[in-house]
Amino acid sequence: MNKDTVKGTIDDAAGRAKRQVGEWTGDTQTQAEGAAQQIKGKTEKVVGNVKDAAHDLQKKVDQNTREEHREEQLEHSGTTRH
Repeated sequence: MNKDTVKGTIDDAAGRAKRQVGEWTGDTQTQAEGAAQQIKGKTEKVVGNVKDAAHDLQKKVDQNTREEHREEQLEHSGTTRH
């Protein structure tokens, strides 16, 4: 989990609370602000999730590249991996 995901979770929860208070009090401005903050939070969470997925994918690519390089070295040295 990265800072975008955390910030998004906080904004989503705060927006939900603000929207709910606006509904209880009949304050449409507060409702709208809360809804906007919720959308912002959900967007931040998506950005954070995409960043996490990209980071995980990069780690897998790097690991596969290292393994392929290691196998090539073993082939060139005349040793095979079992």
